[in-house]
Amino acid sequence: MSPVMLHNSTILIIDDDVQICELLSDIFEDHGYSVTTAQTGKQALNLLESTPNFSLIFLDLILPDINGLELLQRLKLITTTPVIMLSGLGSESDIVVGLEMGADDYIPKPFYPRVVVARAKVILRRSQPQSLMINAPYKGFIFNHWILDTENHKLYSPQKQEMMLTQGEYTLLHALVSNPQKVLSRQKLLELTHSESFEIFDRTIDVLIMRLRKKLEPNPKTPTYIQTVRGVGYLFSVIVEQC
Repeated sequence: MSPVMLHNSTILIIDDDVQICELLSDIFEDHGYSVTTAQTGKQALNLLESTPNFSLIFLDLILPDINGLELLQRLKLITTTPVIMLSGLGSESDIVVGLEMGADDYIPKPFYPRVVVARAKVILRRSQPQSLMINAPYKGFIFNHWILDTENHKLYSPQKQEMMLTQGEYTLLHALVSNPQKVLSRQKLLELTHSESFEIFDRTIDVLIMRLRKKLEPNPKTPTYIQTVRGVGYLFSVIVEQC
């Protein structure tokens, strides 16, 4: 058996289901990550006060002492650590609200271990600080001096500043820039963003479009990049070059 590669990343799992905590701990420890668990919201907040340097948080939406969405809101006030929501209910409204509040991803229970690891690795890789040299080679798309780096799943502004994207935002933007000047229906966007490691739900398309506009558009209320075609879908209206 080959040795496990150790990482500097520490993962916090907030879930009152001990079996889920043990399963996720075993999965990520087998991949070389350090794991800490909390069964209540209070325990999680205490851990974040004493050990604030977590790289990723898994948050169950149903906890014995606090609503998961309320805890998510409190987490976003005290840490920039990315958060993946977990829930066995799969309530679409909870998913939409969680994404609106800044959650980076959503994984329904029951889940496949390798899918959880794949989605966690994408978020961990994206959240690692990385500088972009102006003349450095990269692979991806350029539109109006913006750069979408498809190797590292990162977006850079015309001023070469990294713009943080959640996995859902990146996946949807990638689908849009890959099909410029084309009107894409919600159904088509769902097909383009569905993969083994990530899936966007119908009602989250509008939420993610709104969030992308806030990051890309000079005036999100009158968008020029991502335009709405009423009754049909969305149009990425700028010229895109592939590199």
